[in-house]
Amino acid sequence: MQAIDLYNKLHSVQNGTVLCQYSMETCEKLVGLINEINDLKKERDAAILAHSYVAPEIILGVADYNGDSYQLSKNAMETPAQTIIFAAVEFMGETAKILNPDKRVLIPGANPGCSLASSITGEQVKDLRNKYKKHTFVCYINTTADVKAACDVCVTSSNVLKIVSNIPNDKIVFLPDKLMGENLKNELEKMGIKKELVLHTGTCYVHEQYDPDLIKYFRIQNEGLRIASHPECSPGVAMLSDFVGSTSQMLDYIRNLPENTPVLLLTECGLSARLQSELPARRFIGSCNMCKYMKSNSLENILQTLKEPEKAKEIKLNTDVLAAAKRCIDNMFKYAE
Repeated sequence: MQAIDLYNKLHSVQNGTVLCQYSMETCEKLVGLINEINDLKKERDAAILAHSYVAPEIILGVADYNGDSYQLSKNAMETPAQTIIFAAVEFMGETAKILNPDKRVLIPGANPGCSLASSITGEQVKDLRNKYKKHTFVCYINTTADVKAACDVCVTSSNVLKIVSNIPNDKIVFLPDKLMGENLKNELEKMGIKKELVLHTGTCYVHEQYDPDLIKYFRIQNEGLRIASHPECSPGVAMLSDFVGSTSQMLDYIRNLPENTPVLLLTECGLSARLQSELPARRFIGSCNMCKYMKSNSLENILQTLKEPEKAKEIKLNTDVLAAAKRCIDNMFKYAE
């Protein structure tokens, strides 16, 4: 890759929308790292998976696959590479390992945590199961492997409504995302589906920051504004949005809007950066809500992981946890049909 190629991909990312500035000089510095990574991953039989929330130079420079956590775990199954470098957060690497137990999964991020995933543990789920013995336990994919292993069914933000609707039990414990659970309750009520939902208290610290008053202000200031939000946002935000969906669904929604439509995207700002690169004529409104965990991934630590994989954070799961978590994910396919 030449510096001009990288610049052409990144220069339309708007300053102030993400904490990135892509001048030609910056791209000249980045392209050396990018080329070294791309050469080395071939030598090491490695594939790089990058979540849409990581820095755009990773997605557009070195990623073999990019998307949301579930799609990337499926991509990990498709690639012939035996080593997966997952530029995201740790629970996503665990999901990839559950679906690809024979592959080596490495996490390059310096701080690969997640406020949502860390809000509950497998032991806490077991305690809840003793309290709610008649309930089906449904967990969001944004959970650790031990939580999945203690639950009955896994869901993603794109299929949660369908799966909970299809579960024959009308008593559900949904965890860990309280705000997504509240949005789910509202959607079930609109559909006339009666379910007793018990919610946990977890939240994504990025998505919970969005405020309904902010949306009202931007609507007044920008005629014809279209607002897309993630279901991890509050019900007040979801109610005022034109579209609510997963990261992949938001991408599709915005790509299909008329070219001159102004857009406010209420999720981690990496998704805005990706769309700004793809749709340079589109006007994106708003500022950056950045995930410190996703943004701890960098070209530098990806390169270091390739150079010294033995020193990198490798995902290793107990065989019992892996098998139980796999059953939880398999049940998602069952109820998604």
